[in-house]
Amino acid sequence: MLEIIRKDPWLSPYAGIIQARHDYAVSREKRLTGGAKLADFAVGYLYYGLQRTSDEWVFREWAPNATEIFLIGDFSDWQEREEFRLTRLDEYGDWEVHVPLERIFHGQHYKIRVRWNGGQGDRIPAWCRRVVQDHNSRIFSAQVWEPEQPYRFRNRSFRPSDGPLMIYECHIGMAQDKEDVGTYREFMLNVLPRVKADGYNCIQIMAIQEHPYYGSFGYHVSNFFAPSSRFGTPEELKELIDTAHGMGIAVIMDIVHSHSVKNEEEGLGCLAGDPYQYFMSGDRHEHSAWGSLCFDYGKDAVVHFLLSNCKYWLKEFRFDGFRFDGVTSMIYYSHGLGETFCNYDDYFNGHEDGDAICYLMLANRLVHQVNPHAITIAEEVSGMPGLAAPFRSGGFGFNYRMAMNIPDFWIKTIKERRDEDWNVSSIWWELTNRRADEKTISYVESHDQALVGDKTVIFRLVDADIYWHFKKGCGNLVTSRGIALHKMIRMVTMGTVNGGYLNFMGNEFGHPEWIDFPREGNGWSHKYARRQWSLVDNRELMYHWLGDFDRDIVSLISSVNAFHALPVVQVWCHEGDQILAFSRGDLLFVLNFNPSRSFDGYGMLVEHGSYRIVMDTDSAEYGGNGLVDDLQEHFTIPDPLYADAGKEWLKLYLPARSGFVLKRTDI
Repeated sequence: MLEIIRKDPWLSPYAGIIQARHDYAVSREKRLTGGAKLADFAVGYLYYGLQRTSDEWVFREWAPNATEIFLIGDFSDWQEREEFRLTRLDEYGDWEVHVPLERIFHGQHYKIRVRWNGGQGDRIPAWCRRVVQDHNSRIFSAQVWEPEQPYRFRNRSFRPSDGPLMIYECHIGMAQDKEDVGTYREFMLNVLPRVKADGYNCIQIMAIQEHPYYGSFGYHVSNFFAPSSRFGTPEELKELIDTAHGMGIAVIMDIVHSHSVKNEEEGLGCLAGDPYQYFMSGDRHEHSAWGSLCFDYGKDAVVHFLLSNCKYWLKEFRFDGFRFDGVTSMIYYSHGLGETFCNYDDYFNGHEDGDAICYLMLANRLVHQVNPHAITIAEEVSGMPGLAAPFRSGGFGFNYRMAMNIPDFWIKTIKERRDEDWNVSSIWWELTNRRADEKTISYVESHDQALVGDKTVIFRLVDADIYWHFKKGCGNLVTSRGIALHKMIRMVTMGTVNGGYLNFMGNEFGHPEWIDFPREGNGWSHKYARRQWSLVDNRELMYHWLGDFDRDIVSLISSVNAFHALPVVQVWCHEGDQILAFSRGDLLFVLNFNPSRSFDGYGMLVEHGSYRIVMDTDSAEYGGNGLVDDLQEHFTIPDPLYADAGKEWLKLYLPARSGFVLKRTDI
């Protein structure tokens, strides 16, 4: 019996399905690799595309439906020339051409001209490593990228922190104050030092894979092996990653293997006249909600392409892992749309895509073969059991899964409940309801909640008052409430993590603007596709209070050895008072969500000892009222009734709408 079933007896009725999935992945891996390692199989990027050897260029493409292919570019005046004609190698559909070194140079632009029965077209090669857009014509083309002095990594032995993963989710292009597209180098110089100073030990970079439409946020990928050239060169991306490693910061990327842009000239939509070469046929060809194309994970060539893509980013750029986007969309025929997932039957009723599940299992196995310390995170909505359980135990093999219920809960609570009706039992349930054998990434809000059409937490709390009442001395009841709850929500969410925590850049200090990329509807403006760091740097504004608080709570959590692995123990939960308290090791978290009632001498049963406040949301340092003396030492009071349980009374003054972290020391 697989371990995940032994750990969760409720999975027993589905043991046959879970075992069959596992066995299918084992058998398919063996068939694909011939018994070798997946890491030795997933090396297509070293074979396909434009490869420079010691004495020639070799270009290869997989195009089974093609009848004729030419390499065209600056080197051929964009004309078909016999010396650049590809030869078909086999029935499998591989094509190849050998070109002398002196005929092609670094920086030149190129494409392939493909003919098939009934048509032809110029295409960007599927395996190309750099794609650029002409500023005048707006046309994309591949670019030869073989610099004389390739980047050499300095920090070659880096490994991610063993502590809780504190992720700073970011987007290179919108990481700058200017109304323009930021670059890898600007991010490295201007933003990485902020991430380091704020205590985050990992950055998760969005929109790395090349995408023709900037406003897609990087989710409609056209060129899977090409880092987006709108941010700079591959060498500059490598330097950014290397610099982050030198700061002790891991770097993971959003990897999009759930779908592909429909574009034919820029992408894989119809590479050689066959729209199904990489993608599903019939009604599963196009994603009904995203307007993109769905990969056919049942094809060995597609799996080889995607697995090679994983290894490429790990080896060539030294990324430390991936957040796999759209996992729910991959593993269900319905893409998870219109389904409720209320019980285990909903996960095992025959609507799962076994080939997609197999691919995800193999991808996790590959990633951890290439780098045993790599990080994989599943962005998955349905709650599929076993997603973040080890492959050997019957799981998918992800290290973490996103706790996507948490931001939904906070938004729903803020939108629909009066402060007086906030339910601390519900808060506790939502933050701690997770599978014991799977680690999660908790978060209050990510980029999803910051997109135009939605609202960030600070905007839901403060709304337009953020524009008129966020200067010190100009605050009002709305801003005071918003600042207090913003800190409390982060404190309780971060305090209950069992794997890691994620924040989208700028949200830690309550960035006032939503995200709206340049598009026709806004006059192609970059005004809302940037981060205004000047706001948090201005000590006359309130933003720095939130930023300072986030920095200090991250530092506190990170200072505790294996904080994420410590048991989360509820100490007190009183609905009427709206008080929630829980412990983690020697730390005691106490939160009073009551909007109007402060409590003097509020008692709760805790372990014997002396307690001192180490974080206080109500501290004047963070924009609070400073009603508590944080230097005061609090001693527990014995009670004969609870002596056998080893518990004593701790009595505290709890101001309304405030939260504390206290550290216990034995007396």
